[in-house]
Amino acid sequence: MSFKSLGLSEPLLKAISKKGYDTPSPIQAKAIPPVLEGKDVLASAQTGTGKTAGFTLPLLDILSKNPVQKHRPIRALILTPTRELAAQVYANVKEYSEYLDMRSTVIFGGVNQKPQVATLRQGVDVLVATPGRLLDLESQGLLSLKRVEIFVLDEADRMLDMGFLRDIERVMKLMPDKRQNLMFSATFSKDIKKLAYSILNNPIQVEATPENTAVEVIEQKVYRVAKGKKTDLIIKLISDGNWKQVLVFTRTKHGANKLCKKMISSGITAAAIHGNKSQGARTKALAGLKNGSVRVLVATDIAARGLDIPLLPHVINFELPNISEDYVHRIGRTGRAGASGEAISLVSADETTFLRDIEKLIDMKIEVEILEGFEPDPNASTEPIKPGQNRNQGRGRGSNNRNSGKPKSSSSDRNRSRSRARTSDSRR
Repeated sequence: MSFKSLGLSEPLLKAISKKGYDTPSPIQAKAIPPVLEGKDVLASAQTGTGKTAGFTLPLLDILSKNPVQKHRPIRALILTPTRELAAQVYANVKEYSEYLDMRSTVIFGGVNQKPQVATLRQGVDVLVATPGRLLDLESQGLLSLKRVEIFVLDEADRMLDMGFLRDIERVMKLMPDKRQNLMFSATFSKDIKKLAYSILNNPIQVEATPENTAVEVIEQKVYRVAKGKKTDLIIKLISDGNWKQVLVFTRTKHGANKLCKKMISSGITAAAIHGNKSQGARTKALAGLKNGSVRVLVATDIAARGLDIPLLPHVINFELPNISEDYVHRIGRTGRAGASGEAISLVSADETTFLRDIEKLIDMKIEVEILEGFEPDPNASTEPIKPGQNRNQGRGRGSNNRNSGKPKSSSSDRNRSRSRARTSDSRR
């Protein structure tokens, strides 16, 4: 099968060829035809399977076949949960529309809104946005969604996890009832299906691979280690292996900063990425990992969601996640699009239950190794870490304030309704 056989226009085929692609991925082959036919689509696909092109290509094809309107109202809206994912989706839109008369832009919080507003005033056909900034600008009368023809909800499962349901409902009311809807999610949970029924009209359901299949192509290993020796062990693994591109996960922002400083003091170039970092700092850290000036990116789960790092060879769980499904999302950063990858987890005694739950989820036993000098503590408790304790660590010592350590909201944020979902977006 080729992209041409899917019925895409010549300008799009030219852009696809320029990127070096010739054969569509499974999700692209299944999603593109029904989208081109104008049908609503509910698709299950994880990041790294080519899902973005699965909705971007047919969306651009449909819009390009209609005459460009003089003032270019927003005709397609792509809603994403995080800034990083929004930026990556926008980059895809720009690349694929290179040979089309199409304007697009991206808006998200954490940066000055003035440049975004200036671009919107010039008119755009395709808007990529996060919920918080989108609703901020709409409430100020700086954009209108009354002419939207195609609505895409990307990473719907993460949207719900991050508390964006109320904002999604608000966005829906701002668009025409008659429109095409596309919804992409890594899972088809009950909540996702409930949301789909409220958005989609007689949708075509497509699925590339079951959620956990990608885990099987990634080489996974567990190092049992005493909690206090984790930092020295991770530095040894990276240094001895001379690894040049590593994504490390910690549970908390505080833990990410602390580990990053330890690595730098050991001669390993590292950067941290989490909710307290400015958008500029996060963009710079990701660019550093991609261009080789940074060897290690230390991240929290929320900050890393949607990160696109081509051919990332190593992912390390400095701490296992409390939620088993997050393990799959984490290690899915490597082994993408058929490439090989390695996922290593440093597991202390109090994470034993987490490991057991993860192995149950992925239906496989992960190879365990113990390095001399880094043995686990035989006297340590195997009692699981309480999530509340971890959150306190992330907020700083002795803090019981839920908002401690989080950036203050902007004046526009304060003028908006303080829904949980909007607040989540401003933090991320």
